[in-house]
Order: sequence, then C-alpha cells, then structure tokens
Amino acid sequence: MSFLIVREDPRAPDIVDLLEQHLALMRTTTAPEFVFALDVEALCHPAVEFFAARHDGVLLGVGALKRLDAHHGELKSMHTAVAARGRGIGALMVDHLVDRAVERGLRRLSLETGAGEAFGAARRLYARAGFVRCGPFGDYDDVPSSCFMTLELAPERGTAPPERGRTASN
Repeated sequence: MSFLIVREDPRAPDIVDLLEQHLALMRTTTAPEFVFALDVEALCHPAVEFFAARHDGVLLGVGALKRLDAHHGELKSMHTAVAARGRGIGALMVDHLVDRAVERGLRRLSLETGAGEAFGAARRLYARAGFVRCGPFGDYDDVPSSCFMTLELAPERGTAPPERGRTASN
C-alpha cells in the first residue's frame, strides 16, 4: 500500500474526528492537567505546520511541527488511526517532520510524550528515529507523566519539498 503525506488544514472534518480520538486517548492515559496535545485551534497557529498521511483519500495519520524559536522545533499531535497502525505510517510521519524541520533551518527538534506504559510504542518509534531522552524544554515542567526527547538536526540529512508530499509503500 502506498500513501502520501501532505500539508493539510486541521479543520477538515475527518482530521477533526481523528484529533478528537487522539485527545480522548490522551485523556484516558494521562491526568487532564498533563495532557499537552494541541486542539484544532492551536494547530492552526502560524508557528505550526500540520500534515496528514492518506491512502486514496482515506486519512491514516497526522503530525505537526511547531516552531519554538529560530533553531528549535517540536513534534506535536502525532497520531495514527487505529485501523492503520502497524503499516509504518508513524515512522514515515516522523521522518517527514524531521526533514521539514531541516528545511526550515531548525537545529534541534524535541517532543513530549507520555512516560507510562501506554506510550511505550511511541517512545520506541522516536528512539528509532534518533531521538534521545532529555529534560523539559520550552514551557514544560518536569512531571512524572512526561517523557521528553530531542534530536540534534544535521542540515545534510536530506529533504523533500512539503508541497510534493511524501510517499511510501508497505
């Protein structure tokens, strides 16, 4: 199966549905005050680029890149639809976001994910992409429910224009 990753509007109805599922999952695995997933309005902020992975128009997953400052960005709202898990979509989305960060001139990319068992697969995904654990960054506090990871970016990593999208076959 091949799929395409392109920049999209997070207000599209199928995206809103997937983001609501994402937020609901986060609220069942993490105390409400420690859920840092962005809602649709926050994903429309100018500092955020939002991407969707699709196959024949069907939404498979989403991810976003948020610029924190001139050289530091954050991965946000990574989520793969339940029916699409295990197909490599998450790994491709991470690669796409890392490449986009390099294109934007960022030197460091960080993320916050859960520290609990429910987030083990996510932490392994990020580790395979080269992210390593770090301390809190940006406005985050050091709380037991959070795991912080970061990746130093090398400009020579290689990129593809976001307008062209990214495809993969599984």
